[in-house]
Amino acid sequence: MAEGWGYMQSDGPHTWFKSFPVVAGTRQSPVNIVSKESIHDASLATNPITISYRAETNMVVKNSGHSIQADASQESVIFGGPLSGKYRLQQFHLHWGTTDDVGSEHTINGTSCSGELHLVHYNCEKYKTFTEALDKADGLSVFGVMVTIGKEHAGFKHITDLICNIRQKGQSTRLSIPFNPTCLLPDDTSSYWTYMGSLTTPPLYESVTWIVFSKQIHISREQMDLLRSMRNKEHGGEPIGNNYRPPLPLGDRKIRCSFKKRANKCLNAPELSGASYLVVGAAVVVAAAVVTGFLNHMKVF
Repeated sequence: MAEGWGYMQSDGPHTWFKSFPVVAGTRQSPVNIVSKESIHDASLATNPITISYRAETNMVVKNSGHSIQADASQESVIFGGPLSGKYRLQQFHLHWGTTDDVGSEHTINGTSCSGELHLVHYNCEKYKTFTEALDKADGLSVFGVMVTIGKEHAGFKHITDLICNIRQKGQSTRLSIPFNPTCLLPDDTSSYWTYMGSLTTPPLYESVTWIVFSKQIHISREQMDLLRSMRNKEHGGEPIGNNYRPPLPLGDRKIRCSFKKRANKCLNAPELSGASYLVVGAAVVVAAAVVTGFLNHMKVF
């Protein structure tokens, strides 16, 4: 990836247009996903995404100065869903905020999560290498996984336990135990949004088929604090945080979803219990009786 950019006031996303004119393109990412405006595509369910990840051995984990990044070496592939052909996992990294109310790059109905995990794949059927695929319209596919603060994530702990060895930019280490990236995915990978977009970091190529899962994963506050303890320079520097690009206009693009939306409900809206429905129903009956009595008194009927 290109250098000379970051997330500080002097080199943040609002300055990237100076070096990367593709910022003015028509399929830039991330975007705000409005669930009620997404289009249900039944073909996404009938041709589900297949995720075939292999366990990584001796995986390299590094501080890129922008994020924590783990490089894949095994032939882990995905196919199906919105993809034509197989896409091979290249690396995964995270974006996070300095506070819990921001951090994700995509927003869902205008709401941010505390972080967003990206698993980056390239079209290995059509292109020989990640570099060759990088700037092609069908070159990449990225999984977007929303991250919230909750209980400790056992799988991700293997990664955050290494942070003490990669505090400074440019430092790297290896994970000595087998690690399968599947453990980082939400329990349900059949429900997702998809659209045509771009890399969210320079060079911002418009080459990504995005697959953003509707289900989240949780990491603990301690794990988030470890991420926030990483530094953006080789010696000293500032803590890495707010390393996300704000949402860009969707324009004429359409966002498809693999699941059927519930009418007039937000996807993540809590379900009412049976007791709650009884209470609501009773309240409606009482309200109707009061209104009817008032209208009778006024001799409207």
